[in-house]
Order: sequence, then structure tokens, then C-alpha cells
Amino acid sequence: MLCFVVPRWKKSLIALLLVMVLCPATIVFGSGFALFTQGASALGQGNAVIAHTSDASAVFYNPALINTLPGTQVMVGTVLMTPSRSYTSSLNGITTEADNKLFFPSTLYITHAVTDNLSAGLGVFSPFGLGTKWGDSWEGRYISTNSELQTFNINPVVSYKVFPILTLAAGVDLILLDATLEKKRSLAAAGLPDAGQKFKGDGNGVGYNVGVLLDLPEGFSFGASYRSEVKVKVEGDATFTVPAGSPPSVVALLQNSRGSADLTLPQQVLAGIAYKGFAPLTLEAGVRWEGWSSFDQLKIDLANGRSDVTPRNWKDVFSYNVGARYQVNPAVALLAGYLHGDSPVPDSTFDPTIPDSVTDVYSLGTELSYRKFKFALSYAYQVLHDRAKVNSLGAPAGAANGIYGSDIHMVGLSAGYAF
Repeated sequence: MLCFVVPRWKKSLIALLLVMVLCPATIVFGSGFALFTQGASALGQGNAVIAHTSDASAVFYNPALINTLPGTQVMVGTVLMTPSRSYTSSLNGITTEADNKLFFPSTLYITHAVTDNLSAGLGVFSPFGLGTKWGDSWEGRYISTNSELQTFNINPVVSYKVFPILTLAAGVDLILLDATLEKKRSLAAAGLPDAGQKFKGDGNGVGYNVGVLLDLPEGFSFGASYRSEVKVKVEGDATFTVPAGSPPSVVALLQNSRGSADLTLPQQVLAGIAYKGFAPLTLEAGVRWEGWSSFDQLKIDLANGRSDVTPRNWKDVFSYNVGARYQVNPAVALLAGYLHGDSPVPDSTFDPTIPDSVTDVYSLGTELSYRKFKFALSYAYQVLHDRAKVNSLGAPAGAANGIYGSDIHMVGLSAGYAF
């Protein structure tokens, strides 16, 4: 049994940090609506931290690595994200800006070395997220006015060194999900203003994750981790706002109802090779695969027998990254990284709900150690390549075909303490 005494002030601090982790807003970073901003030091290295680590965020990236962390460690962090999204209409050339605000997906990690060969850990983080608000009067309002998705993963893990060169790990993913989807319904055929449609629901699901670490000769190490897909049954309420004076036929068509949707979060594979032969420089190159082909449609079934179906037909994708860590002295490390990722969204189902595109991320950072404390600060700039919507989704009311562009500024912060 894992047991250790924590002073009262440290218990209070941990409780406060847990509250912060469970109250974030989220936005897309990564392919689809996956979030990979799970550690400030990792962000500074382009997330190329699958075969080496310096902090407890290894619970997310590769739990086999927690076996390399001594004692008991607690780390809390967040990434401050300021996105900018725009749409330029192919119909009239007018440019619309999405509602830009600050988001801060946050994390909490705890690891403990039980024996020389056995370690345990716990992570609380947001592996998937979405926040896109276009407003109630823009051209694509019949596709989406507001989309929000929050997930929280409570992830206990164990790591065991089987041989001096081989470490294995496994864990359980308990996913909690909350979603809100809003759009307008055109009532122009009835001579009425738009009606409002909103679905808000939540659900949960259970998956698993595994990791492996190989300490190879000549300063090389290889790491890999896998997270299973998770099926979530989302249940909630579909509500409609109809204009005053609507005839009974319209009111009957747009009645409030209970609703449900099945959502499959994709399986993911991460792998990396690190090289420490240029000490004090550590280099890593990695690859990530995501099984987005499980997301074939978004179907909301209503209790009145109706359904709202949005085709997706997404595809599996790869992304690639490189990172560097230079240990200037025992107290200071410098970080740099780059990531390139494809988009799982095909042209046929691309829409403003999730305006995803091919992405490039450039990052820099530093890590500071002082006694038993460790701090990390990083900056990353994410560019999503401009993408044209040329399909019929949303037609005839409003297809919102045109050019979509996005970029995101990110500042990662974390603080850790070793007991």
C-alpha cells in the first residue's frame, strides 16, 4: 500500500491545486480536438518527451518514465492560451473573427517511488477539449454558433522495472466529459427569425494506457505509450428557443427534449528516441498516431424520436516532433522544440465547429531547480495553415464556405516539489 505523511499546509496546497485543475476552459491544440499541452517543460521541447523526462508529467506522456523519478513528487501546471480564429467568406469577402479569449487547460501529477523497481503515479488532466464561439449572427450560424467540450482524465498508473534496461507501465483512464453544442435553425420559410438550438450533456467512460521504456547502449533510450479509445455515452437536454408568435406547427417541431449521443475518443500511440551522448545536451525525435477514424459521425438522438446527424468521416493521422534540452548547470536547463501535425478532418466534412488544419508548433522554454522545487516556463506559437471550406454542409441556409485561419499563442507554467 502506498502511504506517506504530508504536512497540513501541503495538503491544503494540493487541494487548492486540484480545484484549479478541475476548473479549466479548453481549446483545441493538436489534431482534431486532442490536447497535448500537458506539461510546461514538455511544451518547451515540442512534446518530444516520450523517451526521457525530468518531471511528473511523464504520467501523461509515458508512465514507464516515472520509474526514473526519485522519492515523491507533486507537480501542478497550466498553459495560458490566446487563440485567434478568422473566416473570410467566399460569398461576399467579409471577414469574421471568432470570440477570442484566454483558456487555461491545467494539470496535476503525483508520483511516488515505492521501491527501487516499483513506482506509482496519479495524473489529472484534460486530454480532449474544444472551444469555438462564432456568435449568433455570422454566416455559418446554421452550422455552429458555439461549441464547447471539456474532458477530465483521472489516471492512476504503476511502473515496474522488469530488467535494468526494460521498464513497463500500465494505468486506468477514467474520463469525465461535458459538452455544449449550439447553432441556429432557419425559419425563413415560415417568415420568422432564426430559432436557437442547444444541446448540453455529460457522460463518462473508462479506458487504459500502457508504456514501455528501453535504456539502450551508447546513450540512447526508446519510449512508447498507448492510450485506448474510450466510448462515452453523453446524455443531456436539447432545448430550442423559438421566436415570439411562432405558429403551433413550428413550436411542435422544436420542442425541448432529452437527448443522447455516443462519442468515441480515439486511441493514441506515442513513440520517441532520445540521445544523451552529447551531454549536457539531450535530443529526442518522436512520432504520434491518432485513430480518428472512429469518429464517423456526430448523432444526437432526441427522446421525441428525432435525430440531429452531422457527418464526420475523419481519418487516422500522424504528427512528428523534435526537441532539445540543454542543462546549463544543475539549476538551469534550456528547452526548444518543433512539432508538425496533419489534420484528421477531410475536405468533405470540414466545418467551423472544429476548424482543424495542418499545424506547426514552435517552442522555447527553460526549467529552473531550487532545492526541492522545480519550475518550468515555456512559450509556443501554433500556426494552423489556412484552409478552405468548399463543401455543402450547412446549405442551403448558410454553408459558410470560404477561408478559415487560426493561430495560438501559448505560455506554459509549472511548479513541482520533491518530498
